[in-house]
Amino acid sequence: MPNLNKRLCLLCAAAAALCALAPAHAQNWPTKPVRFIVPFSAGGANDLMARAAAEGAGRVLGQSVIVENRPGAGGTLGADVVAKSAPDGYTFLISAAGVISNSLIKKSMPFKDEDLVPAVMIGLAPSVIVVPKNAPYTNLRDFVEASKKGVGFNFATAGTGSTPHFVAEMLNVKYGAQLQPVPYKSGSESTTAVLGGQVEGTSEASIIALPHIIRDGKFKPLATTWTQRISAYPQLATAVEQGFPDLQIAHWAGLHAPRGTPTEILDKLAAAVDKAMHEKATVEKLKGLGIEPIGGTRAEFIKFTDAERKRLGEIVKAARMQEQ
Repeated sequence: MPNLNKRLCLLCAAAAALCALAPAHAQNWPTKPVRFIVPFSAGGANDLMARAAAEGAGRVLGQSVIVENRPGAGGTLGADVVAKSAPDGYTFLISAAGVISNSLIKKSMPFKDEDLVPAVMIGLAPSVIVVPKNAPYTNLRDFVEASKKGVGFNFATAGTGSTPHFVAEMLNVKYGAQLQPVPYKSGSESTTAVLGGQVEGTSEASIIALPHIIRDGKFKPLATTWTQRISAYPQLATAVEQGFPDLQIAHWAGLHAPRGTPTEILDKLAAAVDKAMHEKATVEKLKGLGIEPIGGTRAEFIKFTDAERKRLGEIVKAARMQEQ
């Protein structure tokens, strides 16, 4: 019996030591470079927001933040890398809407939704609905009403479950539009299809669409699909302002972590990103590109992702977007 008591005391002491170690580890974090995994190719909205967040957060934390691109499978490949990483605060996912919608649409996933936990919002690139410059429509309502005649319109998307796909289905489900989603491999291919007249329209992230609108004049913009006008192009009305209150969606980027990452680390990261997203130089740089810096707290990002999962899930079911 004395030996048993001694072993129990040793186990309790070891457990207490581990509990004391976790807060100390979080307090000292980070002691080495941190990785931000971008599940898309370099140069897109998600990648640019990742690099702005990495630069700013690294400055605040006093440690290097390395951006690593792992594109593939609609963002699932990079997300899977992070979901299976050690929850030690050194690997994070630059998340997008796919981290919510992929499991709603795909027949199978390599990880569970709960394997990734929200840390903080970075920012968003509002989506812009565009048509060829010679199209007869002057606003979104004209476009939607015209689509209801005849065989409807083809609407380019960046694949099943992409933001343009949701834009099309929101207009179909909520407002009776007749838009046939046409999947392309990327946003650049879908915008090329609009320029070439292969489709009647698409929606694309502001960072991609605005140069074609402002510099080249090749697109006619009909609406932005976020709740506020784009800082870099305030003359474009929102879909909400044009009578489409349920058409609210953007190309957003946030940070998710492997399940089990200490909350102290998540809060510290959130505070660093939030500070970075409010620095004058970062704000001016991102807004000049058509990106709206957001930041905020971890609790605010959790609330946002929960609401998006519910809202997008309803569209997936109504439009039967699930893979068969």
